[in-house]
Amino acid sequence: MTRSLQIGDVTIPGRVLAAPMTGITDLPFRLLAARLGAPYVATEMVASAELARGRPDVVRRAAVGEGLPLTVIQLVGADAGKMAEGARMAQQAGADIIDLNFGCPAKEVTGAACGSALMRTPDLACRIIEAVVDAVDRPVTVKMRLGWDDANRNAADIARRAETIGVAAVTVHGRTRKQFYTGAADWAAVAEVKAAVGLPVIVNGDILTAQDARAALAASGADALMLGRGVYGRPWLPAYLERALADGTVLEEPDRTDRFSIVIEHLRASIAFYGLPLGLKMFRKHLGWYVEQAPWPADPAERRAAKARLCRLDTPIEVEAALESLWCGNVTQGCNSGVDLSSQSREAAVA
Repeated sequence: MTRSLQIGDVTIPGRVLAAPMTGITDLPFRLLAARLGAPYVATEMVASAELARGRPDVVRRAAVGEGLPLTVIQLVGADAGKMAEGARMAQQAGADIIDLNFGCPAKEVTGAACGSALMRTPDLACRIIEAVVDAVDRPVTVKMRLGWDDANRNAADIARRAETIGVAAVTVHGRTRKQFYTGAADWAAVAEVKAAVGLPVIVNGDILTAQDARAALAASGADALMLGRGVYGRPWLPAYLERALADGTVLEEPDRTDRFSIVIEHLRASIAFYGLPLGLKMFRKHLGWYVEQAPWPADPAERRAAKARLCRLDTPIEVEAALESLWCGNVTQGCNSGVDLSSQSREAAVA
């Protein structure tokens, strides 16, 4: 039986969550992953100050769409007042949960004293948490790393202080900021955070398979896990790992027909959301991952060449046709079941 996760007054019907990722977890991706069974997919990182100013691209990152059973908006910033205002706007926009980014290691983020740089200034981090908790009545969560570097692993201390202020859950990526994404995530180190608090703890980092999921939960003692790069080209992964944790069933990856339908759905949703040409541009990274992650063609070199070809195409119609040829060209039963690839349908999809 699937176990739920309680975050404040929000019940999440599962323990496998999808992380907020800039340029990845936009509204088209979130809607698709939710339809495929993901119980929780957070927005891209949203700059609180720019959200408050109403900058169109930032507002779009926080977009709330019909069909999402849960909306988690992640905010980033270093000014407590602006973070509080961003949180109020996120709540007004329909956020069920507001997540604070204390974990992003990117230089452009830490250079502005945001993201994981806040782990070097825990007093400021706690002032931000307090301002946001006081500003909204939705559950507030924090996503962080183990610390800035190995000499300053203070995640447990920040989590303890955050709990006292009123945070409803914390997610910990099992690396320091100095590590970026090198080495292996230290799931066992997250156990120190779990031991320090009574609120739900979510473990994150290097979780790609059912075996990884079980190992991460066992090593950390965490209540749930969060997937990051594992969902690249595999938006079905949260639901698949949820099933594996629930009853031990390791589902087969989608076949040609199902995978083709998923990719076309994602492409058309991206075009509908952003328009052209931006929708195709935003989708190309996903298209590359879909091709990389598929087992067809069997030769990895052929897949790389195919990815390069597909990601240079200029229209959605060309992409759909080329992908169908790549995955289904030598298959007796084409993989366009349920997907109308007629000229009329293609034109309608990009209108």
